[in-house]
Amino acid sequence: MAELPCFEDLPRLGSGVAVADSHCHLDEDRFASDRDAVLARAIAAGVTTMITIGAGGPMRCNHEAVALAAAHPQIFATVGVHPHDASTATAEVLDEIERLAGQPKVVAIGETGLDYYYDNSPRPVQQQAFRRSVALARRLGLPVSVHLRDAYDEAARILREERVAEVGGVIHCFSGGPAEARTFLDLGFHLSFSGILTFKTAEDIRAAARFAPLDRLLIETDAPFLAPVPCRGRRNEPALVLFTARALAELRGLSLDELAGLTRANTAALFRLRLD
Repeated sequence: MAELPCFEDLPRLGSGVAVADSHCHLDEDRFASDRDAVLARAIAAGVTTMITIGAGGPMRCNHEAVALAAAHPQIFATVGVHPHDASTATAEVLDEIERLAGQPKVVAIGETGLDYYYDNSPRPVQQQAFRRSVALARRLGLPVSVHLRDAYDEAARILREERVAEVGGVIHCFSGGPAEARTFLDLGFHLSFSGILTFKTAEDIRAAARFAPLDRLLIETDAPFLAPVPCRGRRNEPALVLFTARALAELRGLSLDELAGLTRANTAALFRLRLD
């Protein structure tokens, strides 16, 4: 608690109401010293479903995500190769991703996608890894979790060509406006909103959040990154998704409990989860 004084201001859900964090990185080293406490705070706050993302660096991150999901009933995992690491997406690596995807609590391929802002891997290499990841997801019948930055048009073209509509997916940490939202909604995607939704400069993102159909909305932390206001600049964690939930509820004229239930149901539908 000492690291997060804003925790005292955390919105509270009604009795029996739960919420999902549709995208977090629980294997990150920043959770190494207190991961159990982080999970306990999430559950106490009503965050009873967490999707931890395996594609956060080297292959060991995928293994750690799968292990966390196996150890905790509240956690599910994705496996994949982040666009930053697309240069590592050899045939052997993708074979290992496919093997891990067969584990019982792996629910998606990703995060995969394109990042033309950092360009940590050459763009043609990113495109190839993205295509191969979507093809793998389609072959396995799993949705895709997509990371996009400064590459909306290229990503939409690849997703159309790779027939992503057969399996669906989510644009995680959606950071476009209504026009970009329409493009990916038309492809059958969900849009996931992070703590950025609470930032003063995020008017286009808020406009997209107002525009998207209610049954396509997800919320996430991307923890330990992108902590929402009033925790901005601190380490993020799944419990703090409630600040984003409150902001999105206000945008859509819903109560916090309604928004929590709706986005949790959407998370379950997209990732084919059986939740109590």
